[in-house]
Amino acid sequence: MAAAAADLVIGWCIFGLLLLAILAFCWIYVRKYQSQRESEVVSTVTAIFSLAVALITSALLPVDIFLVSYMKNQNGTFKEWANANVTVQIEQTVLYGYYTLYSLILFCVFFWIPFVYFYYEEKDDDDTSKCAQIKTALKYTLGFVMICALLLLVGAFVPLNLPSNKNSTEWEKVKFLFNELGSSQGIAALSFSISSLTLIGMLAAITYTAYGMSALPLNLIKGTRNAAYERLENTEDMEEVEQHIQAIRAKSKDGRPLPARDRRTLKQCEERLRTLRKRDRHLEFIQNSWWTKFCGALRPLKIIWGIFFILVALLFVISLFLSNLDKALHSAGIDSGFIIFGTNLSNPLNMLLPLLQTVFPLDYILITIIIMYFIFTSMAGIRNIGIWFFWIRLYKIRRGRTRPQALLFLCMILLLIVLHTSYMIYSLAPQYVMYGSQNYLIESNVTSDVHKGNSTLSVPKRCDADAPEDQCTVTRTYLFLHKFWFFSAAYYFGNWAFLGVFLIGLIVSCCKGKKSVIEGVDDESDISDDELSAYSV
Repeated sequence: MAAAAADLVIGWCIFGLLLLAILAFCWIYVRKYQSQRESEVVSTVTAIFSLAVALITSALLPVDIFLVSYMKNQNGTFKEWANANVTVQIEQTVLYGYYTLYSLILFCVFFWIPFVYFYYEEKDDDDTSKCAQIKTALKYTLGFVMICALLLLVGAFVPLNLPSNKNSTEWEKVKFLFNELGSSQGIAALSFSISSLTLIGMLAAITYTAYGMSALPLNLIKGTRNAAYERLENTEDMEEVEQHIQAIRAKSKDGRPLPARDRRTLKQCEERLRTLRKRDRHLEFIQNSWWTKFCGALRPLKIIWGIFFILVALLFVISLFLSNLDKALHSAGIDSGFIIFGTNLSNPLNMLLPLLQTVFPLDYILITIIIMYFIFTSMAGIRNIGIWFFWIRLYKIRRGRTRPQALLFLCMILLLIVLHTSYMIYSLAPQYVMYGSQNYLIESNVTSDVHKGNSTLSVPKRCDADAPEDQCTVTRTYLFLHKFWFFSAAYYFGNWAFLGVFLIGLIVSCCKGKKSVIEGVDDESDISDDELSAYSV
């Protein structure tokens, strides 16, 4: 008992250190990308807080799996300290953790981030007072709060179980709904709201994560263009533009005014020359920077990381394809959300996790790596694509030059993608996410040669959907993921779309050439020389 308690204390201490690491990572990431000229304290704190909430929520998944697995021995029996009261207490602790984090996510998505965003949108108008900015921001944020309240109400009263008496009155049906709401402890309402956000996160993952999974490793392998070679090309372009400008101005040496067409061309050439000169200064800075020389020395390591990331991407894509194919062939159908009992087609990840369970804590390390891989590839996808509203580009994500509004958008998208990550991992290893490494005992008839008869022997079996409820504890993550079948059906079709976008992104990334060493400077000529040091790092 004392040893078990000590192990749990150590586990929670490790989780606490993980929280500190998450906060440090969020602070570094936000500070790295925010604009130095438009840095604001409120937007910075909001971005760091929302991103930290997303990462902490994702970190709770391996903790949830570890706790349900830790309560049982490998022979299928519960540990001595894991009596009914302790088991319920652990389940409730994890459940309250999800309540807290999911409530914080709803608060960030539907109130805090929209309020800060609209506040800074109004701040761009110099004639507006602070009081008016707050009122306008609250007015727009009220719409998001109403959407959140509507989702909670719908989730609370959607009948998951129908009344047994089909001839019951309307009042009895209403009483049944309220009894269901009380018995679910608010899980249904919160699950519906979170599942709605997860559905949006699925669209963001299809757009950004699927592309980032191909773009990130190939960019690491290909690298960037040589700064000296780019500067040579840029010098040639400058000379060509200067000659064109001189040729146009030569037409007006005798005092004749230039035609309107030549004046427009001259203006465009002068603007182009200014951009090229600024680009030349940036290339010179990059060429002589110590950071460029340091990155050049790390080039072999980047290639190794790129190969590693592309192998992980292929492992993930093959596993997701086989898992979805298994659901298409052996699931209970769309009406059940393509739920599947057992595994008919094994995928590499689903086979790898049970093997790693034999050596603690390799399986939890792998789950953590998968989650972090999703986050990094999502960040890479957002950086490469930018933030769009249909065909309109709203913001670009650039190191040291990201506006406060774009930073808030970035963190909200990452928050939604992290929500969808839990379901993606469930799609890859459903039995593992539901039960971890739990076993339960079943009675098996064994033929004995000594006594020449049959005897009954209890043998351990991996927990699955057929296991008795009192023998296998389901993770709290699963309770939130599969309350509503129509969300599960949408996730199933979303996985196919994810695979399609990954293949398209892989083809596009292979066809694209090397990125410029100062990519983004050309199309955003308002960058100042003072910001270049932050950008180059």
